[in-house]
Amino acid sequence: MSFPWARQYEPKNAVTKFLDEKLPLPRLVYNAVGAGYPVPRNLSYFWNFGVLAGFFLVVQIVTGVVLAMHYAANAQVAFATTEHIMRDVNWGWLMRYAHANGASFFFIVVYLHIFRGLFYSSYKAPREMIWLLGVTIFLLMMATAFMGYVLPWGQMSFWGAKVITGLFGAIPLVGEPIQIWLLGGFAPDNAALNRFFSLHFLLPFVIAGVVILHIWALHIPGSSNPTGVEVKQESDTVPFHPYYTAKDGFGLGIALLAYFALVFFLPNALGHPDNYIEANPLSTPAHIVPEWYFWPFYAILRAFTVDFFFVPAKLMGVIAMFASILLWFFLPWLDKSPVRSGHYRPLFRKFFWFGLIPAMIILFICGGAPAEEPYVILSQIATAYYFIHFLVILPIISSVEKPEALPYSITEAVLGSDKAMVKGENASPAV
Repeated sequence: MSFPWARQYEPKNAVTKFLDEKLPLPRLVYNAVGAGYPVPRNLSYFWNFGVLAGFFLVVQIVTGVVLAMHYAANAQVAFATTEHIMRDVNWGWLMRYAHANGASFFFIVVYLHIFRGLFYSSYKAPREMIWLLGVTIFLLMMATAFMGYVLPWGQMSFWGAKVITGLFGAIPLVGEPIQIWLLGGFAPDNAALNRFFSLHFLLPFVIAGVVILHIWALHIPGSSNPTGVEVKQESDTVPFHPYYTAKDGFGLGIALLAYFALVFFLPNALGHPDNYIEANPLSTPAHIVPEWYFWPFYAILRAFTVDFFFVPAKLMGVIAMFASILLWFFLPWLDKSPVRSGHYRPLFRKFFWFGLIPAMIILFICGGAPAEEPYVILSQIATAYYFIHFLVILPIISSVEKPEALPYSITEAVLGSDKAMVKGENASPAV
């Protein structure tokens, strides 16, 4: 969105003038994250998670490149090279723990970013493309994380690869050829490890490219805000720098405190102890479980235990698992309410906090639990509600709900109902 009151970049000396004319990178940065980019003045700390996600993506790329220098994608030595990194490489233990826990923090901030988008309906026009690119990033993250989890070649890595790739075998006719193509054989071995290592190294750079598109798409309509009301006047905005660079910096500091506390004091808290045992194709772990950030989708996969007519339960689970994410692509058209923010949608708010959030918590718990009662029945109930919420409840609510009164503008939501101030008559230019 173009704001007529946005500050324009002005080169100050001959060098910056030459650079601005030939390769305007300073202008690009100034207009993207500087004083030249006006942002709604009422953004809360829920809007910090996008910046945090970008930061942890950089952490993953940097630490991943360093680890790749010492790793060998060979089933005979992969586990040994992982231990070599931990024991013999200078600061190798730090790089490995920073990378492993960085993946967890990346998913934490992205999950919070997604749920903020769901509550404030950030997927609605004119920001549909931002949302669609965000879901694409999430799918790429899941693929990258799965392949990275296989690389240490521990017990859980090997058997996780065998179970997850085995899901494709449930697809009629083409499933088994796809599974063999993915693994390069009939079971995880050298071919699979080489393929997963190559893709795990490549995909973060693909994610970075889609993130650039995501940010580009964001700058066209501008940022959303907690009221869902669009920017109407200069008093509704403040420059991104220094206001939100300071706010994002504070949020980043808090996140780094938690991140380094985990890296230095509890580095294995989010991992599985069986992954410190070298992969053994002849010894199946008692309880095969993926990393925690896959748990809700793993619970959906295991929720189907009975064949439905001629459709096997395993195939239904695979379809449901992929559909649980793919349906997010259709949210801009499933939710037809003219109001964006959940703060002004009383019925939507109740179903979100007392329906969707508890269902997701149950799926997280059940995904990491053994496939036994009461976890199976709980995952079935939570899975049923998850799909009903998005496919049935959300469209009905958007048609019948009576929203609360919206503020006239962002300024009114922040400063109250002073009409002169709300209309910008007494507002001084943002600095």
